[in-house]
Amino acid sequence: MTQSGMGCPDWPKCFGNWIPPVSVTQLPLNYKELYAFKYVDTSFNPYHTWIEYINRLLGALLGLFLVIQFLWSLRFWKTDKKIVWLCVANLLLTGFQGWLGSKVVEANLEVFKVTTHMLVALLIAALSVTVVYRTSNHENVVISKKLRYLTWLAILLMIIQIILGTQVREQVDHIALSLHFEQRNLWISRLGNVFYIHRSFSVLVALICFYLFIQYRRIQGLSKSAWQILACVAVLICLGFTMAYFNIPAIAQPLHLLFSSMLIIIVYYNSLRTRATVIS
Repeated sequence: MTQSGMGCPDWPKCFGNWIPPVSVTQLPLNYKELYAFKYVDTSFNPYHTWIEYINRLLGALLGLFLVIQFLWSLRFWKTDKKIVWLCVANLLLTGFQGWLGSKVVEANLEVFKVTTHMLVALLIAALSVTVVYRTSNHENVVISKKLRYLTWLAILLMIIQIILGTQVREQVDHIALSLHFEQRNLWISRLGNVFYIHRSFSVLVALICFYLFIQYRRIQGLSKSAWQILACVAVLICLGFTMAYFNIPAIAQPLHLLFSSMLIIIVYYNSLRTRATVIS
């Protein structure tokens, strides 16, 4: 939201330091030349630098919690080894995500790497939700095979939509940079075909989610998640209109991504809860 993705031009350090500078006087005189080859705007901005650095600290904190989670999971080794392996996978994925983050910085937020970075984040969330499911005492819900297949189809379509949305977001970033983050009224008009594909594809995603809402609300145990799905879709539609017709307000972008992630995780969790007891 704050355009701080390149607030630290290097990784894992920030301007060559483990603790970022707060003033340009703490940097060498030739710092612009040092980072010019991988930093679009070489002017030091403590606001962007510290937002990016806090983002990295949160990632490190996540890694610490996942180490604790792995140690905790060992208690299940005799009863459910899959919990242990899920925690191991999540720990390794988070390490990979950190490495991928460094490549995103090196590539100056290249579209493909940013999209991969987002998909890995969703995978980490999905594995975490799977651990929650396997350690819970929820009863499995009986649904038809058709509804189960549609649930997985919805997940697939949402993944595609998120990939498209990430590419649109990267186009917006490049356009915003070229206009010095001004003249927001021109940003939408300069987007490529991927924006129109993303916008049209959202209709299909909304329709299948609405169908899931209609079906889930009739099933005991899924009615609550049905309303969660409907709420997420409604918010996403409002945010989509807001960005399209109100010149992409800065706050709308991260909220759009947040509710997209929430939607796909809610539907994924439902697929787990119905996995063991499916009838034709």
